[in-house]
This record gives sequence, C-alpha cells and structure tokens, in this order.
Amino acid sequence: MTSTETAGLLPEKVRWAAPGSISEALAGHRNSLGVIRLVLATMVIFDHAFPLGGFGPNPSLGWSRGQESIGGFAVAGFFAISGYLIAKSGLNSDVVQFLWRRVLRIFPAFWLVLLVGAAIVGPIAWTVSGRSLSSYLTFGPGGPVAYVISNADLTMRQWGIHDIFIETPYGQVVDGSVFNGSLWTLVYEFGCYLIIALFVLFGILRRARLVVVGVTVFYFIMEIVSIVAPGTAGQVFPNFGDGYTLKLGLIFLIGSCIALYSKEIVFHDGLALLSMVVVIATLRTGGWTVIGYPAFAYVLLWFAARLPKSMQWIGAKNDYSYGMYVYGFLVQQSTAALGLYKLGYLPWVAITIAIAAGCAWVSWHAVEKHALALKDWGPGRGVRYWYESFLGWVRAIRGRRARPAADAGAKPDLDVG
Repeated sequence: MTSTETAGLLPEKVRWAAPGSISEALAGHRNSLGVIRLVLATMVIFDHAFPLGGFGPNPSLGWSRGQESIGGFAVAGFFAISGYLIAKSGLNSDVVQFLWRRVLRIFPAFWLVLLVGAAIVGPIAWTVSGRSLSSYLTFGPGGPVAYVISNADLTMRQWGIHDIFIETPYGQVVDGSVFNGSLWTLVYEFGCYLIIALFVLFGILRRARLVVVGVTVFYFIMEIVSIVAPGTAGQVFPNFGDGYTLKLGLIFLIGSCIALYSKEIVFHDGLALLSMVVVIATLRTGGWTVIGYPAFAYVLLWFAARLPKSMQWIGAKNDYSYGMYVYGFLVQQSTAALGLYKLGYLPWVAITIAIAAGCAWVSWHAVEKHALALKDWGPGRGVRYWYESFLGWVRAIRGRRARPAADAGAKPDLDVG
C-alpha cells in the first residue's frame, strides 16, 4: 500500500502535518491573529496600570534591562502583525482602495473615542467636581472642542481637557490632564500605512519585493546607528530624530517582508523555538530592537498558526482588539479618578479590562464594522473602476453632442402616400 493510500485511511488528527510555509500556515482565517492582538491590547492595560494607579516602577523594565516594558513589547507585536496584514492587503488592492480601507479602519473609531472623552467622560468628571456644565464647554485651547479638533488627524497635540484627572496618581506625576495616553501610537501606525501606500502606487509589492527588503535593511542599519551613536540617525534622516518612527517602522517593515516572502519562509516548530530563545536572550542581554525584532515577529506568526483551532474564531468576524487598545487608558484614568485603584493592582486591572471590553464591543458594533462595510464603496471600487466610469461618461457626453449634428444632416422622411 502506498503512503498516499495509507494517509487516506488515517484519521485527520494523525495524518495532519505542519504546513511548509508561513503562507500555508496562516492561509485565510485559519489562524489566531485575532486572539493574539486582543491579548496584546490587554497587555497594554496591565502595563499602564503601574503609572496610572501609582503602583511604582514597572517591573518589566527591569526584566529587559530597561529596553522594553510589557506595554512596549505589546505595541511592537501590534506593529509586526500589522505589517504582515497590511502588506497582504496592499498586494490585493490599488493605492486608492488601499488608502480608503486604511482610513476606514483607523479613523472612525479614533474619532469616536475622542468624542467619548470630550462629550461623555469630560462633562461627567467636570460636573461631579461641583462645577457647572456651561463652564466646561469652552472653545479655546485646553477645552473639549479643541481636544477633538486638534487631535483629529491622529497627531496628539492636546492630551487632556481643562484640569480633569489632574488629581489622579498619573495626573500628579505629569502635573496635567491626560485623557488617553494610548493614542500616540496611531500616527506612527498610519505613517507605516503611507509607506506601504507608496509601494502599492509604484507596484513594488508585486514586482520589486527586494525594494521593500532594501528599505527594511536601511531602517535596520539606522537602528544600529542610533544605538551606537545616539542622535546620528536623526542627522542622516530627520524623521529618525524621533526614535519611535525608526523602531516602530522597523518592526512594521519586518512584518511586511515576512508577508511578501511568506511562501518562501519556512514554517517550522524548531525555528520558532530558536526565535523564542533569541527574543528572551536579547531582552535579557541587549539587542532587542536589532536581533529580537525579526525573531519576535516570527514567534507571533507561529503562535497564530499553532494555537488551538478553537481560538481561531476570536477576532475573525468581530475584531475588538482596536477598541480595547484605544479605550483602555481612558477607562483606567476614569476609574482612577473614582479611586478604584485603591482596591489593589489586580482587582483594579480586572475592572478596567471588563469596562474596556464593553467599550470595545460598543465601538465595534456601533462604528467600526459599519465603517468597514464601506470598504468596497466609493474610492474602495478602485482606480480602474473610476477610470473606466470616467471614460464611459466622456463617451456618453460626446455621443449626445454628436446626435443633433447627425440628425440635422439627415433627409426628412416624406409621406407621399
């Protein structure tokens, strides 16, 4: 009996074999990327609980020799997964479709959380302190209107409203009002989207993958330069003066490279184990952002394929991870203002996770999924559709103009009967 015939007689669990490549392992929705992103968002809440609840220094910084906190670790994971998924999306769309879908994914929920802070949380906190609602609604700097408008493009220019939350443990540390400290990463995320948009525009993702590798290597070299000679990377390329532009861009591009070469990159448990060792070693000894990033990206994708199939439904249809991330900090500040942090670290974190999860549920079902339903509408139809529609309109107009002239030159149909 041949091996093929034998395989046909074996139960599915016995004859299942590891996929040969990353592409095969993560094909379609047969992965747990949704649950991993949800876990990463929750990790950020655990991280922020230390400064927001006044629980002292974050111990995770000590575990990594000051290289990364558990929240930074989670954000790096977000960017690695995002780089993988966004590059895959870019392969299947033109630049107009790509940008339209990215705007729909990130902006509506972002605008909503700004409005929730300014129109719900702010007024409640203000009036509870014994002040009138009319004194809250101001249009100048520091007020609720300025909070929404000045931050609407993802760049956080105003962190708080008036003096709300200034009495919280975190407010005392920064001596100011901060509503949502998690939102700072979104402008970097969208900046990475724009890099992919340029690749899509020039057909690089499909026809010149090595260009993406070259750009990633450039980021890699600049990160090494920034470690060896701090400040030098910013002199070479001004945008790299902001270290987050470099670090987050690097791990995003690493995820993108894995996406572009996903059919060639081997999916193997042994390689995943080696990558885990590299991640732990670099966090403990150094080189996390240089050697650790590629290994970390591989580990995340390996977990996405290897976690039990029973988890694959999480995030496949309803993705609450973005909502969990953007509401976590706001919920923590709001509950800290109520004094709930005095219950202790773990009880307070559990409460904030539950409330943030509820906010994420509302955000998804009220705004996010409806926005994403428009992904094939308008600009989402793509350049080809609108170009052909334009040509159709031009032909129709020319046709209408040509008919009267043709009719004028025709002989009348005389009735001689």
